Amino acid sequence: MNIADRPAAARAVTANAKAETTAKTADLTVVGGAGHVGIPLVLSFAAKGSTVNVNDLNEQTLATLKAGNIPFIENGAQPLLTKALADQRLFFTSRPEDISTSGPVIITIGTPVDEFLNPVRGVVQECIDALLPHLRDGQLIVLRSTLYPGTTDWVDAHIKRQGRNLKVAFCPERIVQGQGIEELARMPQIVSGTSPEAEQEAAALFGLIAPELTMLKPIEAEFAKLFTNAYRYIGFAITNQFYLIAKSAGLDYHQILQAMKLNYPRANYIPTPGFAAGPCLVKDTMQLLAFARNEFGLGNAAIMVNEGLPLHIVAELNREHDLSKMTVGLLGVAFKAESDDPRASLSYKLKKALSGAAREVLTTDPLVTTDPDLLPLETVIARSDLLILCTPHQIYRTADLRGKPVVDVWGVLGNANVIR
Repeated sequence: MNIADRPAAARAVTANAKAETTAKTADLTVVGGAGHVGIPLVLSFAAKGSTVNVNDLNEQTLATLKAGNIPFIENGAQPLLTKALADQRLFFTSRPEDISTSGPVIITIGTPVDEFLNPVRGVVQECIDALLPHLRDGQLIVLRSTLYPGTTDWVDAHIKRQGRNLKVAFCPERIVQGQGIEELARMPQIVSGTSPEAEQEAAALFGLIAPELTMLKPIEAEFAKLFTNAYRYIGFAITNQFYLIAKSAGLDYHQILQAMKLNYPRANYIPTPGFAAGPCLVKDTMQLLAFARNEFGLGNAAIMVNEGLPLHIVAELNREHDLSKMTVGLLGVAFKAESDDPRASLSYKLKKALSGAAREVLTTDPLVTTDPDLLPLETVIARSDLLILCTPHQIYRTADLRGKPVVDVWGVLGNANVIR
């Protein structure tokens, strides 16, 4: 009997039974469970009394979790990890053969995009093929991360071609990175399955942690995920385009935006300008663009605007300064504020563009720990002739920038020498 068939009370594990539980008999397995999508999910299920097999190829991250530490910023995760370890609800494995056969397997590996902006579905297939020999017929597989439209049904057909009988579902994650613990408990969960049985079992599974469920067909759920992220990405592009238009007219867009939004609810949704980046928004927009055979004009335009913003900054600075004689300091390399994740950050695109124009480019970030080139904030401020606010971490809002000129697209600094 798997987790979806058990009432909550029956899944309460006694101390003696806990000692007998192994990774192979855990209530569920989360493949990629040590990543940004996996950890909030793992801890949310553990907090509801489930035993979870955390299966991930990254043994270093698994060791970090096993030692009782969260490997990246995830609000509210630390106390849940501490309790889950104390209650012996987590098991850490790194091989496909170690997954549990007692309950569902949730796969948090999505569809990446290649250098030609095309989705690479083979990554999902490789993961499925590695797991397949170790899954039992009738077991539920839940795909969790962004998928190119049609992938869920394709996975189901691929498994059947191998002569196997598994239940396949797609239940997309919808969380904001760093806020997953809170949002999983607050937001509705989209559920879809390639059969009524898969849908029902996936609904029972996510009903343990989600306050509300909404049902769709698999391809509808895939589009729901892509549409949501593409819409957000286009919204950032619109405000960035407005910023560039206002700047070309010699105006302060932030002052205009403040007036637009003041006690006017229909403008509340307009975000502030800034670097729209990270591992999801642009990738998902590209997947939708690929599905639409490059006829998704709004998505293409959004990519041009958002990806072009760093290049616009460099062009403007080149016109106004002799960058070849200047050291430029970049404040922040994480893809968003109060995050320690630099993946797909536009700070690095800006750094690369500046490296061909400036005498020297320095970078700093108080939260990112994976970039050996980062310098302390005070060093970057002291050595730089010009600063650019790339990531609006809270620390920069009160930092003493020593009167250095600073480019602030975000509009969060009150420094008299701000260039907007």
